[in-house]
Amino acid sequence: MKSRLAGYLLALADDELILGHRHSEWTGFAPDIESDVALSSVAQEEIGHALLFYERAGDLLGGTPDDLAYGRSPEAFRNAVLLERPNGDWDFSITRMFLYDRADAVRLDGLVGGPVEPLADLAKTLRREEKYHLLYGEQWLRRLAAATPQSRQRVQAALDGAWAEAEGLFDPVEGQDDLVQAGVIRTGSDAQRQLWHGQVGTILESAGLRAPESHPHPENRRGEITGRAAALDGRAGRHTDDLRVLLAEMTSVRRTEPGAKW
Repeated sequence: MKSRLAGYLLALADDELILGHRHSEWTGFAPDIESDVALSSVAQEEIGHALLFYERAGDLLGGTPDDLAYGRSPEAFRNAVLLERPNGDWDFSITRMFLYDRADAVRLDGLVGGPVEPLADLAKTLRREEKYHLLYGEQWLRRLAAATPQSRQRVQAALDGAWAEAEGLFDPVEGQDDLVQAGVIRTGSDAQRQLWHGQVGTILESAGLRAPESHPHPENRRGEITGRAAALDGRAGRHTDDLRVLLAEMTSVRRTEPGAKW
């Protein structure tokens, strides 16, 4: 059971780390100074949350958080593919943030009250800290949807493009069903996805936006298939080249002198 829990924690940590780094890329480039500061702060918090999950995974697997964050190959990462995609324009980044943070809230709710007290307590703490992320993403989404008809169309296009891979946030990692049966996670991935659909759909409708058609199973979602290779599935380690480029950049300093203390 320890290895299954460690695998799930790594997926959560990888999600936070990769999206946190993508958010950080807006530093100095956001639409205004307030957004620049705000998204930089969100990026720091996401990476800080990743550290906490890596620490707990390391307790189960061995290894330091730095080893887990920067010492694995792209194929060993379990983040959802949506999060490794380049930022694109502000519409896409805000839409991705909104969809992810709503999914993250549902997942944290699934850990609160579980039998592993340190993990349940961590989920409670992170849930409080994530409230600002939820408010910020929703506020910007509504702002963009209400600005002009053209702006609303751009946000809807971002939703249409991100939706299939956003559902991949709920693809289970290996052994996750066992954690649900053991009560470590209170709700399964399908139930979490349905909760997310309801919450997100209500907000989108009130903002004058439309929830795209759902394709909850990996084989039905948009993927890059070459020969016999399976569709993209971040939870199984099948990623885009975007992640390889991102990890090469993130680990460039560490790789100059492996094992060095910085």
